[in-house]
Amino acid sequence: METELANELRIAVMRLARRLRQERTDEAYTPSQLSALAVLDNWGPMTPTELAARERVQPPSMTRVVAALEAAGLATREPHPVDGRQSVLTVTRAGAKLLAADRRRRDAWLAKRLKDLSPEEIAALRAAAPVLDRLWQS
Repeated sequence: METELANELRIAVMRLARRLRQERTDEAYTPSQLSALAVLDNWGPMTPTELAARERVQPPSMTRVVAALEAAGLATREPHPVDGRQSVLTVTRAGAKLLAADRRRRDAWLAKRLKDLSPEEIAALRAAAPVLDRLWQS
């Protein structure tokens, strides 16, 4: 029973995520770059190591992502206030603007689709959202 549910959820979530990616406002950035930028925007300034841990990737992979974000002017790197061996990453105004536009477009697409659902379906999704959020954090 749990295996069937796992399969159905995996397929549904993957299809929804793929469809939401199609609503992106700017195709110049990879999903990894936008995800890392969103983490910085949501959680605030952090070291590249902390960002890699939050994104569940290896630090060398995050180094490439951060370099691309810096080169595009979407994030900045400042010296760590306590540990001189580290740096702290922050979202720039341009990065925040890009994320806001991206979120608005994808939220609008999803909100439009939600209007086609019944009140019972909306209630089920409202109840499922925190559970799905907890699943990705495990």
